[in-house]
Amino acid sequence: MDEAEVSGQVWRDEIRARPTAVQDRDALARLVEEDADSFEVALYERAADPQVLSVDRAQRSRAGQYARHVRRLRERRRREGG
Repeated sequence: MDEAEVSGQVWRDEIRARPTAVQDRDALARLVEEDADSFEVALYERAADPQVLSVDRAQRSRAGQYARHVRRLRERRRREGG
């Protein structure tokens, strides 16, 4: 693997390992319900931002598409006898 491939793989691994933005938003909402600490409220507002949710979905989608692409290429090579 070259440096770009390694960097891409690290990014995809990080995307898959972190909780989703929706999970973050929901967890922060529970914290805010308990005690409306100003820092927690600010974090919740950031996590609930539609743009943050959209970017998170797009990143996860791209990482999944690439994983499926690589899997199909490997399956094709295996079937062709490579």
